[in-house]
Amino acid sequence: MRRTIIAAIYLSVLGLIFFSCQNKEQIQFQSYKSSGKDLYVSNCQGCHGENGEGLGMLAPPLTDVKYLTANRTNLACIIKNGLHKPITINGKAYNEKMPAFPEYAPIDIAQVMVYITNSFGNKQGTYTYQQVTMDLKNCKK
Repeated sequence: MRRTIIAAIYLSVLGLIFFSCQNKEQIQFQSYKSSGKDLYVSNCQGCHGENGEGLGMLAPPLTDVKYLTANRTNLACIIKNGLHKPITINGKAYNEKMPAFPEYAPIDIAQVMVYITNSFGNKQGTYTYQQVTMDLKNCKK
């Protein structure tokens, strides 16, 4: 019993040391990614898949780093307003419409973008709600 208590205290102290070594940006990134995963699971996973693999010819995969990188400033607009034109991912054309999420606030969009662009083999870093707000102002109607 005593060893268990000592081990628990030791592990708690190690955890505190680990988290105290992270800077503000790393903590924000992890927070955004965690919240983004929740949004993804509840609103995106049904079409784009648990692992971003897509849904046949209906919904494209989210594993194409080139597409996500090339469209970095458009992703917020796509999430907020949906997508109503064909796109090509990995050489395959996708013609189905993506629904809009107009109820998403910039923070929600930033969080789901951080999750998507840093999962499924992607490593694009942080998007802030400030960046999303600026990107949304430039959406093409």
